[in-house]
Amino acid sequence: MKRVTSWMKNSVSLFALVGAGAVAPMLLTGCGDLYLPPPIGNGTGTPLTNYVEPIAGPSLEGPLAILRSAVAPVPAAVAASPAKVSLGRRLFHDPILSGDNTVSCASCHSLDHGGAESRVTSLGIHGQVGPINSPTVLNARFNFVQFWDGRAADLREQAAGPIGNPLEMGSSVEAAVTALNANPQYVDLFRAAYTDGVTGPNLIDAIATYEETLVTPSRFDRWLKGDEHALRADERAGAELFVSTGCVTCHQGVNLGGTSYQRMGSVRNYFADRATPLTDADNGRYNRTHNEADRHFFKVPTLRNVGLTGPYLHDGSRATLDETVRVMARYQLGRDLTAEQVTNLVAFLNALTGELPPNARPAPGEVPAPAAAPVVVAAAEPEHRGHH
Repeated sequence: MKRVTSWMKNSVSLFALVGAGAVAPMLLTGCGDLYLPPPIGNGTGTPLTNYVEPIAGPSLEGPLAILRSAVAPVPAAVAASPAKVSLGRRLFHDPILSGDNTVSCASCHSLDHGGAESRVTSLGIHGQVGPINSPTVLNARFNFVQFWDGRAADLREQAAGPIGNPLEMGSSVEAAVTALNANPQYVDLFRAAYTDGVTGPNLIDAIATYEETLVTPSRFDRWLKGDEHALRADERAGAELFVSTGCVTCHQGVNLGGTSYQRMGSVRNYFADRATPLTDADNGRYNRTHNEADRHFFKVPTLRNVGLTGPYLHDGSRATLDETVRVMARYQLGRDLTAEQVTNLVAFLNALTGELPPNARPAPGEVPAPAAAPVVVAAAEPEHRGHH
């Protein structure tokens, strides 16, 4: 079976497509490795063992062949306990987990907004404004770590964070368990899903089990599997630019991201040009390791459903995808794109919008509405323990 799997072949191809002048900065900083596949990163990444040979067509050579070798289609849905998924879905959307019944997981990770939210930064209990933009929860199971700074190894480790974060839900797992045990419906639902009923570990497991089902196959996945008609001409042009410009060196694997940490401002100083004061959240991975070499490093975000998840970047500073593409090309790759290039890249990125599973949303009336809309107040930067 013909596959583009040699790192040497792919690296040489990228040098030919991108040009040594553009590749050199990436070799020295940020998106440094051009070995495709497997995905780069300090974690396990997403192995490309399920790569499917294209059925036929012109995408067997050049940048589109490299893209097919660097990105894998989303796997088929994993069988999960229907009782656990249903319980997790309800918990995810229910404000009962917050200290005053005003905030749920879905408050910051709306399925109507690509699993993220429309605010620059998140809004928590008592209207407190969080320090960082909310990442999407969709396809998060494919990330090699969770949170922008990678402090959680998986979805279960991640799921407890927002409940206990004073800026987000302002409660605790223990208090949430008490509230759930006082609710007869939840007592029955937990007993149906877990032999030991309502416990902290079961609460976390149910939410994570539900989140694991939030996988969104797209037209791009059909193209990866060999359907040459799945992408329009402008989307294919954008896909070629995605490789030749260098985006694929960081945005690869099943999630087109989520396989490595990279510095924000690899080639040019993003934070100096942003011309706003540095925040604690701007430190990224450094906040967890206290290693100066990790300052301004962040987990590379997934690009799946990116057309729905603005505003963009960890600081939520870019309102549109067009603007974000220009910023990333300039500060991560040292390139100033033309209007046509931006248009085609955005067309390709919009082709990554996928379809939610049929039972992702709660049924009407399944979950109570929040107690009241919180009043927005300023808040000091907290210790980052929550979902973001």
